[in-house]
Amino acid sequence: MFKIYVQNKPLFLSTKATGEVEEYMHRPDTIFIDDLNASSVRTMLQQLAEDDYYAGVFLHHNLDELLESFKSQLTLITAAGGLVHTKDNDLLLIFRKGKWDLPKGKLEEGENLETCALREIEEETGASPLLIESPLHVTYHTYFERGVHILKESYWFLVKADERAPLKPQVQEDISECRWVPVDELGRYLDNTHASIIDVINAWKKKLPENNN
Repeated sequence: MFKIYVQNKPLFLSTKATGEVEEYMHRPDTIFIDDLNASSVRTMLQQLAEDDYYAGVFLHHNLDELLESFKSQLTLITAAGGLVHTKDNDLLLIFRKGKWDLPKGKLEEGENLETCALREIEEETGASPLLIESPLHVTYHTYFERGVHILKESYWFLVKADERAPLKPQVQEDISECRWVPVDELGRYLDNTHASIIDVINAWKKKLPENNN
Protein backbone atom coordinates (compact mmCIF):
# COMPACT_ATOMS: atom_id res chain seq x y z
CA MET A 1 0.00 0.00 0.00
CA PHE A 2 1.11 3.56 -0.73
CA LYS A 3 -0.28 6.67 0.92
CA ILE A 4 -0.19 10.08 -0.76
CA TYR A 5 -1.24 13.20 1.14
CA VAL A 6 -3.16 15.57 -1.12
CA GLN A 7 -3.51 18.87 0.76
CA ASN A 8 -2.98 16.87 3.95
CA LYS A 9 -5.80 14.45 3.02
CA PRO A 10 -4.85 10.74 2.82
CA LEU A 11 -5.10 9.01 -0.55
CA PHE A 12 -4.59 5.25 -0.28
CA LEU A 13 -3.25 3.29 -3.25
CA SER A 14 -3.93 -0.35 -2.49
CA THR A 15 -4.68 -3.77 -3.98
CA LYS A 16 -7.48 -4.51 -1.51
CA ALA A 17 -9.82 -2.78 0.91
CA THR A 18 -8.49 -4.14 4.20
CA GLY A 19 -7.25 -2.70 7.48
CA GLU A 20 -6.87 1.07 7.52
CA VAL A 21 -8.18 1.31 3.94
CA GLU A 22 -11.40 -0.48 4.87
CA GLU A 23 -12.05 2.01 7.67
CA TYR A 24 -11.96 4.89 5.21
CA MET A 25 -14.15 3.05 2.70
CA HIS A 26 -17.09 3.37 5.11
CA ARG A 27 -16.86 7.17 5.30
CA PRO A 28 -19.32 9.08 3.09
CA ASP A 29 -16.65 11.73 2.39
CA THR A 30 -14.16 9.22 0.92
CA ILE A 31 -13.71 9.05 -2.86
CA PHE A 32 -13.43 5.48 -4.19
CA ILE A 33 -12.08 4.57 -7.64
CA ASP A 34 -11.03 1.18 -9.01
CA ASP A 35 -10.66 1.88 -12.75
CA LEU A 36 -7.13 2.99 -13.66
CA ASN A 37 -6.76 5.41 -16.56
CA ALA A 38 -5.40 8.93 -17.01
CA SER A 39 -8.85 10.44 -16.52
CA SER A 40 -9.51 8.60 -13.25
CA VAL A 41 -6.19 9.73 -11.78
CA ARG A 42 -6.97 13.35 -12.63
CA THR A 43 -10.49 12.95 -11.22
CA MET A 44 -9.15 11.67 -7.91
CA LEU A 45 -6.72 14.59 -7.57
CA GLN A 46 -9.35 17.17 -8.55
CA GLN A 47 -11.98 15.85 -6.15
CA LEU A 48 -9.59 15.63 -3.22
CA ALA A 49 -8.91 19.32 -3.71
CA GLU A 50 -12.56 20.01 -2.86
CA ASP A 51 -13.68 20.67 0.71
CA ASP A 52 -16.42 18.02 0.51
CA TYR A 53 -13.93 15.14 0.54
CA TYR A 54 -11.73 13.94 3.39
CA ALA A 55 -9.89 10.95 1.87
CA GLY A 56 -9.46 8.85 -1.25
CA VAL A 57 -9.10 5.13 -1.95
CA PHE A 58 -7.80 3.90 -5.31
CA LEU A 59 -7.74 0.11 -5.77
CA HIS A 60 -5.70 -1.62 -8.47
CA HIS A 61 -4.04 -5.02 -8.76
CA ASN A 62 -0.61 -3.54 -9.63
CA LEU A 63 0.57 -1.02 -7.02
CA ASP A 64 3.70 0.03 -8.89
CA GLU A 65 1.67 0.76 -12.03
CA LEU A 66 -0.82 2.71 -9.96
CA LEU A 67 1.86 4.84 -8.30
CA GLU A 68 3.56 5.51 -11.65
CA SER A 69 0.23 6.70 -13.06
CA PHE A 70 -0.01 9.33 -10.33
CA LYS A 71 3.61 10.35 -10.82
CA SER A 72 2.93 10.85 -14.54
CA GLN A 73 0.20 13.39 -13.77
CA LEU A 74 2.36 15.47 -11.43
CA THR A 75 5.84 17.01 -11.33
CA LEU A 76 7.96 14.66 -9.23
CA ILE A 77 10.54 15.96 -6.76
CA THR A 78 12.70 13.53 -4.79
CA ALA A 79 13.86 14.52 -1.31
CA ALA A 80 15.59 12.92 1.66
CA GLY A 81 15.70 13.68 5.35
CA GLY A 82 15.97 12.16 8.76
CA LEU A 83 14.45 11.48 12.12
CA VAL A 84 17.43 12.36 14.30
CA HIS A 85 17.57 10.95 17.83
CA THR A 86 20.01 10.79 20.72
CA LYS A 87 20.71 7.76 22.90
CA ASP A 88 18.04 9.11 25.27
CA ASN A 89 15.58 9.35 22.35
CA ASP A 90 15.42 13.12 22.26
CA LEU A 91 14.21 13.96 18.74
CA LEU A 92 15.33 16.83 16.53
CA LEU A 93 12.40 18.96 15.29
CA ILE A 94 12.35 22.14 13.23
CA PHE A 95 9.69 24.85 13.05
CA ARG A 96 9.03 25.84 9.46
CA LYS A 97 6.20 27.96 8.08
CA GLY A 98 4.06 27.60 11.19
CA LYS A 99 4.42 23.81 11.57
CA TRP A 100 6.74 21.50 13.48
CA ASP A 101 8.60 19.39 10.95
CA LEU A 102 11.62 17.15 10.37
CA PRO A 103 14.67 18.27 8.38
CA LYS A 104 14.75 17.21 4.74
CA GLY A 105 15.48 18.65 1.30
CA LYS A 106 15.70 18.05 -2.43
CA LEU A 107 18.06 15.50 -3.89
CA GLU A 108 20.81 17.18 -5.90
CA GLU A 109 22.10 15.86 -9.22
CA GLY A 110 24.65 13.05 -8.70
CA GLU A 111 23.84 12.77 -4.99
CA ASN A 112 22.64 9.60 -3.28
CA LEU A 113 19.78 9.61 -0.79
CA GLU A 114 21.90 9.04 2.32
CA THR A 115 24.27 11.89 1.46
CA CYS A 116 21.33 14.17 0.74
CA ALA A 117 19.68 13.35 4.07
CA LEU A 118 22.81 14.11 6.11
CA ARG A 119 23.59 17.28 4.14
CA GLU A 120 20.08 18.64 4.55
CA ILE A 121 19.96 17.88 8.28
CA GLU A 122 23.27 19.62 8.88
CA GLU A 123 22.37 22.60 6.67
CA GLU A 124 18.93 23.10 8.20
CA THR A 125 19.82 22.52 11.86
CA GLY A 126 23.59 22.67 12.32
CA ALA A 127 23.50 19.27 14.07
CA SER A 128 26.74 17.26 13.82
CA PRO A 129 28.19 14.62 13.92
CA LEU A 130 25.46 12.34 12.60
CA LEU A 131 25.26 8.67 11.64
CA ILE A 132 22.61 7.03 9.47
CA GLU A 133 21.36 3.85 11.16
CA SER A 134 18.78 2.57 8.67
CA PRO A 135 16.09 3.52 6.14
CA LEU A 136 12.90 4.39 8.00
CA HIS A 137 9.99 5.36 5.75
CA VAL A 138 8.94 6.90 2.44
CA THR A 139 6.25 9.59 2.31
CA TYR A 140 4.38 11.23 -0.56
CA HIS A 141 2.58 14.56 -0.51
CA THR A 142 1.38 17.04 -3.11
CA TYR A 143 1.41 20.81 -3.22
CA PHE A 144 1.19 23.69 -5.69
CA GLU A 145 4.17 25.91 -6.46
CA ARG A 146 4.03 28.66 -9.08
CA GLY A 147 0.98 27.02 -10.64
CA VAL A 148 2.62 23.58 -10.87
CA HIS A 149 1.11 20.54 -9.11
CA ILE A 150 4.05 18.78 -7.43
CA LEU A 151 4.39 15.32 -5.91
CA LYS A 152 7.22 15.15 -3.37
CA GLU A 153 8.65 11.69 -2.75
CA SER A 154 10.60 11.88 0.53
CA TYR A 155 12.96 9.15 1.72
CA TRP A 156 13.43 9.18 5.49
CA PHE A 157 16.30 7.70 7.47
CA LEU A 158 16.79 6.96 11.14
CA VAL A 159 19.79 9.05 12.17
CA LYS A 160 21.81 8.90 15.41
CA ALA A 161 23.34 11.94 17.11
CA ASP A 162 25.89 11.30 19.86
CA GLU A 163 24.45 14.08 21.97
CA ARG A 164 22.13 17.08 21.94
CA ALA A 165 24.36 19.13 19.65
CA PRO A 166 24.01 22.93 19.52
CA LEU A 167 21.50 23.90 16.84
CA LYS A 168 21.26 26.76 14.35
CA PRO A 169 18.13 27.10 12.18
CA GLN A 170 18.61 27.78 8.46
CA VAL A 171 16.49 30.91 8.23
CA GLN A 172 16.95 31.06 4.44
CA GLU A 173 14.76 27.94 4.27
CA ASP A 174 12.04 29.51 6.45
CA ILE A 175 13.16 27.60 9.54
CA SER A 176 12.71 29.79 12.60
CA GLU A 177 13.62 27.27 15.32
CA CYS A 178 15.31 23.92 15.88
CA ARG A 179 14.67 22.00 19.08
CA TRP A 180 15.62 18.77 20.83
CA VAL A 181 12.36 17.30 22.13
CA PRO A 182 12.17 14.52 24.76
CA VAL A 183 10.01 11.67 23.50
CA ASP A 184 7.57 12.02 26.41
CA GLU A 185 6.87 15.64 25.35
CA LEU A 186 6.35 14.81 21.69
CA GLY A 187 2.54 14.80 21.78
CA ARG A 188 2.03 18.55 21.94
CA TYR A 189 4.31 19.07 18.93
CA LEU A 190 2.43 16.49 16.87
CA ASP A 191 -0.74 18.53 17.36
CA ASN A 192 0.83 21.06 14.98
CA THR A 193 2.60 19.09 12.28
CA HIS A 194 1.95 17.52 8.88
CA ALA A 195 0.14 14.17 8.63
CA SER A 196 3.10 12.68 6.74
CA ILE A 197 5.46 13.58 9.61
CA ILE A 198 3.23 11.68 12.04
CA ASP A 199 3.61 8.65 9.76
CA VAL A 200 7.41 8.96 9.94
CA ILE A 201 7.38 9.16 13.73
CA ASN A 202 4.98 6.21 13.98
CA ALA A 203 7.36 4.19 11.77
CA TRP A 204 10.14 5.01 14.25
CA LYS A 205 8.01 4.06 17.25
CA LYS A 206 7.42 0.61 15.72
CA LYS A 207 11.19 0.07 15.78
CA LEU A 208 11.53 0.78 19.50
CA PRO A 209 12.54 -2.27 21.59
CA GLU A 210 9.42 -2.10 23.78
CA ASN A 211 7.27 -2.51 20.65
CA ASN A 212 9.16 -5.55 19.39
CA ASN A 213 8.80 -7.87 22.36
